[in-house]
Amino acid sequence: TALGVAREGVQGVAFGSRVRVVLVLFFLFPIVASFLMSFTNYELVQDEGVSTQWVGLENWRTMWSDPDVRNGLWVTLKFGVMFIPAMIFVPLFLAYLLTSDRLWGRSFFRAMFYLPSMVPFVAGLIVWQFYLNDVSGWFPRLLRWLGWESVPNFLNEANWVLPMLVFMSLWGIGNAIIIFIAALNGVPTQLYEAAKIDGASKWRLFRDVTWPMISPITFYNVIIALVGLGQYFVVPFILLGPEGPPDGASRFYTMVFFQETFTFFKGGYGAALAWGMFIVVFTLTAILFRTAKYWVHYEYEER
Repeated sequence: TALGVAREGVQGVAFGSRVRVVLVLFFLFPIVASFLMSFTNYELVQDEGVSTQWVGLENWRTMWSDPDVRNGLWVTLKFGVMFIPAMIFVPLFLAYLLTSDRLWGRSFFRAMFYLPSMVPFVAGLIVWQFYLNDVSGWFPRLLRWLGWESVPNFLNEANWVLPMLVFMSLWGIGNAIIIFIAALNGVPTQLYEAAKIDGASKWRLFRDVTWPMISPITFYNVIIALVGLGQYFVVPFILLGPEGPPDGASRFYTMVFFQETFTFFKGGYGAALAWGMFIVVFTLTAILFRTAKYWVHYEYEER
């Protein structure tokens, strides 16, 4: 009956309203509040009698001219140029090897590559800290044993700290490897057979068959790596501290945000910094989605 339908509709709205309330209170409201906060001089710890004032674009102008912000963006950019390709091509290469029919014990090696992803993050960083210690670390000792006499202090030299952070990031690529393995196994074998009949080499098989067919997964991993770059904070903060030694060479944008917000208690300026990074990541993501039609192939999509 109409009454029963109306009652079900009311019940559906009632059940759905709980989710809406949670979304508004814990997602939408903080987003709007932080955006408005970026136009004020709000401080997390305020002196008695001092009130928050509307300052307009002052925080944004300060951010634009702040040398620490420029250095943080430059460090993040240099790191990203190495980090994003490493997060794509190294897992893809390993996944390609782990799907080879000639590899004995594929299940064992897949488990071994995935295991580091299950190690508690901070515990893994402590292990890396001991591993890279320039005096007693296993890695410098190995390099000396191989004949490298003047082994650098990898985490305390400007030319080495960012490449070493990228190297350490490879510790957690197990998830990406598993995703690429699933993508490689999903490529239709008929395409490989047809290409082989046409005389395609292994490189042509990868370039003209494998790469286009796994491009949606590659696109997904690029987006995840880009978002991860915008949030990259815990590793350099735990290993090196908020100052980003040596001489700011590892002081990422997120570390500038952390210091301004939670050390100097500049909540309004910190909100502007957070929104600045959001705008950059959102813009780059939008560009990737816009250009995806030129290099991402969907098997059942008509173009």
